[in-house]
This record gives sequence, C-alpha cells and structure tokens, in this order.
Amino acid sequence: MTVSPRDAALSVNATQSRGARGSLARREELWGYLFVAPWIVGFVLFTMLPMAAALVYSFTNFDLRRPDDIQFVGLANYARLLADASVGHSLAVTIRFILITVPLNLVFALALAMLLNSRRVAGRTLFRTLFYMPIQIPLVAATLIWVGVLNGSTGWVNRLLEAVGIQGPDWIADSTWVLVTLALIGIWGVGNMMLIFMAGLQGVPTEFYDAAKVDGAGGWTTFRRITLPLITPILFYNLLISLVTSFQVFIQPWVLKNGIPDDSTNLFNVNLYREAFKFNQMGYASALGWVLFAVILGVTIILFWSSRRWVFYAAER
Repeated sequence: MTVSPRDAALSVNATQSRGARGSLARREELWGYLFVAPWIVGFVLFTMLPMAAALVYSFTNFDLRRPDDIQFVGLANYARLLADASVGHSLAVTIRFILITVPLNLVFALALAMLLNSRRVAGRTLFRTLFYMPIQIPLVAATLIWVGVLNGSTGWVNRLLEAVGIQGPDWIADSTWVLVTLALIGIWGVGNMMLIFMAGLQGVPTEFYDAAKVDGAGGWTTFRRITLPLITPILFYNLLISLVTSFQVFIQPWVLKNGIPDDSTNLFNVNLYREAFKFNQMGYASALGWVLFAVILGVTIILFWSSRRWVFYAAER
C-alpha cells in the first residue's frame, strides 16, 4: 500500500502536534507542582510531622521538665483521660459552646449576606467591607476590646441597656453568661462566612425568583422553597468549618479569663494547653490532642453522611 506525500505530511504534522501538546501539558504540570510546593512543604513540616510526633509522644510519659527521661507507657495516657473528670467536663463545656455559637454564627452570617445582597440597600460595598474587616484584627486584640465593651460596670453594652431600663449581666464574670459572651465575640468575626454565603446567593438563578413572584409566593416561602435548598452546599461548607473551628477555640477563653479558666470556660483546648504548658505533661496532652482529632473526625464523618439527605447539588439532579 502506497502512501501519498500529502498523507505522510499530515501524519508527521499530527505526530508533532501531539508531541507539542504533550510537552505543553508536562510543562503546565511542572509549573502546577512548583506553585503548590510551598503549601506542600509547609503542610508536611508544620502539620504532618507535628501530628506524627504527637502520636508518638501520646504513648510516652514525656514531661517538659525532664525531656531526657522519656519512657514508653503504652495506652496509659489514654486510660488516664478516660478516668479524668476534667476531660469529660471540658468536652461538655465545648459542646455547650458549639450549640450556642454555631447556629448563632450561621443565622447571623446568612442574614447579613441576604441583606447586603439586596439591591435596595445603599452602600452595599462599604458595608461588606466593614463587616469583613474585623476578621483581620488579631484575636488577642479583638478579645481585649470585647473585655472592655462587655465589662459589667463600665462596658457600653450594659450602659446602653441601663439607658432603656434593663440591668445588664456581668458578661465575663458570671458563669451563666460567659459562653454567650464567647459566642458574641465569635459573631464579630463572621465576615468571611458572610462573603461565602453571598457568593452562594449570587449563584441562585434569578429565573426561579421571577417564577415564584409570578406564582404569588411571599418572601418566606421564596426563601424556604428556593433560596435555602439552592445554597445548601454553601450552608454545609460553613457549618463544617464552623464546627471544626469551634472545637479548637482557645485564644478567646484563655484571654477572657486571664489565663486562669474556671469551670465555665474550661474548653477542651484550654484543658489541653494547661496539661501541656502548666503541668508540663506533654505526653498526656498529646493523647488529648489525638482524642480531639478523633472527635472532630467523627463529627465530620457524621456530617458528610447526613449531607446526602439535606444538601442539594443542582448538577446531580
């Protein structure tokens, strides 16, 4: 079978084109790895290796006062935490804190997002910036500001309440209100969550709202039947991130109580920090850290499992 010069030239050109595309793809892949390399290096050095070290230390009696006298103790640290009343109490306090702060943050962030997504609000860009700015303030400085704002005798929140005839509580010193105080401090930093909700709201097709208006649907019906189902992936993401970060809260309760937490603010991470750096029990604290990791992992798995029932992905329908 003879091949014409034209067919041969076309075959050569096709081979060269495939080779050029392959070379371009390899270069793009190489550049991709180069750009993500700093993150990979940082993840390995500052996350994976410390986690692996903590796992090893959790099976030892590592004491910061005697770093050269480390002995393998097996599961003794894990057996100890099962019998440690402070661990159960700190986990209960953490769960109560989560039950207060997570729904509050989600509702407040979604309400702000819907308000600032409305074209009837003047100066939306300015307000979006103002609500986002607090998350740029360091947590220690922000907490100290809130300590002054919520002071029981001199804080302006109680002074405003007194102006309308309401006796405000001692937000910080009263154990009944201290978790609510921590939740209020958390609300101040919902700007990032608000922006993510706004991105989800702007992705809802306007045709659905037009059809609902033609059918005579009210605002609440439109929100419940159209807006909420279509932003459930965004809601799921914010819920997941809020849960994970709430389990790991440390700075605010520690600063709020000047480093001497009582039972009302003894969250799990605060208890872990005390064991590690106050009592120098680094091996026991490492076991606590891995228990916290297991708890967060379990909650995450349950949340992903439940998402199949309430998260709506339009591409799958």
